[in-house]
Amino acid sequence: MSDSEPAGRRERKKAATRKAISDAATMLFLERGFDNVSIREVADQADVSPTTVFAHFSQKEALVFDEDEEQRDQLVAVVRNRPAGTSITAALQGYYRAEILDIEHDHDGSARRRFMEFVESTPALNDYAARMWLRHEDALAAVVAEEASLPAPTEEIRVFARFVLQIQLLATSGPDALAAIDAGFRILDHGWSAYEAQLGAAAQH
Repeated sequence: MSDSEPAGRRERKKAATRKAISDAATMLFLERGFDNVSIREVADQADVSPTTVFAHFSQKEALVFDEDEEQRDQLVAVVRNRPAGTSITAALQGYYRAEILDIEHDHDGSARRRFMEFVESTPALNDYAARMWLRHEDALAAVVAEEASLPAPTEEIRVFARFVLQIQLLATSGPDALAAIDAGFRILDHGWSAYEAQLGAAAQH
């Protein structure tokens, strides 16, 4: 047996425990509301101790979000694995649209849509989710720089990465997610000056 095998099993067990705690917490929160469930109740539901809960999650809000690393990796993969001839903005726009459509056309009990509505209606979770999402800025900027064969992101790339992430936040908090996504990427692709000129031309008619 290699030394890596026990470590691998430990990591899998740790990940399974983390997911079990998050699933238990999310179920209780959806049933009774975020503010009406204690850490002790989450621990009991997951059959672990409160100490174990805090070993995996630094605060109560974090219990709902156990896919932070997966989201980061997906964003990086969208850029890195995009089809030949596809721009970075087109790849990211397509990814955002697919995610929104997947939620809107959820036919298995509207589980994802219900979860999104729950997060959006809970101020503490909504704020936490936005902060967590914006943490992916460094990873997104790094992969864009890598695609451009640069040793590090330029200031322009960092601004681009922040704008890309903000588009998703605007889309999920507004009345028309797809329209917000398309508008955001139009501005990224063509710039504000082009849109401003369009507004000026319309005002003259």
